Amino acid sequence: MRIGLTYDLRDDYLAMGYGLEETAEFDRVDTVEAIEGALRQLGHRTERIGHIRELARRLVAGERWDLVFNIAEGLKGVGREAQVPALLEAYDIPYTFSDPLVMALTLHKGMAKRVVRDAGVPTAAFAIVETPADLGRVSLPFPLFAKPAAEGTGKGIDAASRIGDRAGLEAVCRRLLARYRQPILVEAYLPGREFTVGMVGAGDGARVLQVMEVILNDQAEAGAYSYLNKEHFDERVVYRLAADDEAVRAGETALAAWRALGCRDGGRVDVRSDGSAVPQFLEVNPLAGINPERSDLPIMCRLAGIPYVDLIGMILGSAIERMAAERTPRRSAAE
Repeated sequence: MRIGLTYDLRDDYLAMGYGLEETAEFDRVDTVEAIEGALRQLGHRTERIGHIRELARRLVAGERWDLVFNIAEGLKGVGREAQVPALLEAYDIPYTFSDPLVMALTLHKGMAKRVVRDAGVPTAAFAIVETPADLGRVSLPFPLFAKPAAEGTGKGIDAASRIGDRAGLEAVCRRLLARYRQPILVEAYLPGREFTVGMVGAGDGARVLQVMEVILNDQAEAGAYSYLNKEHFDERVVYRLAADDEAVRAGETALAAWRALGCRDGGRVDVRSDGSAVPQFLEVNPLAGINPERSDLPIMCRLAGIPYVDLIGMILGSAIERMAAERTPRRSAAE
């Protein structure tokens, strides 16, 4: 197939004057090169497109692709990860990863937790703070944990995110509201083990790829897989595959959440256990980083002996299977 690649390069946005934290979710050139190399190993032709404005320009000019391998995060708004999928759907071009509804829903951690909770998947009690006036209505018992509702890569999370009293709740939420200008998710603090669960496939065909435990060492910010801990993972974080009973339950929780939210092709679900060692859904990343060296999903594959090209092949295979199903004529009941 002729496969287009959509992405947001961090270097491009840094050159425009954006800061390191603002561009934390964007990709490096070596990520694009790695995906391109894997797709070519799988026998496909690739063509770099870039960000959504370049995609729009080329679509209007009449260019088309058999499929687009999309890792574009978008720049602004809760719907930013949904923008490229929505544009591709408007032009009837198949693409990898989840659809616009799922991308927008899951980027808002509070909305995703509402759906997951209603589906019966364990998740910590939570509240959403949209304005300072909402703080008086937060009645959850301390300790609590607060983070921006629609950021990734640990943005807005640091040692102060674990909150022990009402004064701390006021201070942290006011600071986050002012800085990120979006709702703040406040949830019961989970003191147990933290896992990130790799997922591939969709619906009934979805499965757990690996369960990886995230362990913070003595040099890390305590208590959270924060932005700085993720940026300096090689110095602060220990990753190990886990297959004990608690890890298996974490995988089951992740799979139930993945299916409840309608995610597809590949991604990660973050899970953390409560004080009784019961894994609780934290959040899902349906557009997980896939840098072969730095991203959690390829790291767990490397630990499990799964080649990078196989990971890309599983993601692509799920998209191709869906593409084939959507283009197969439906038979009527009479037939």
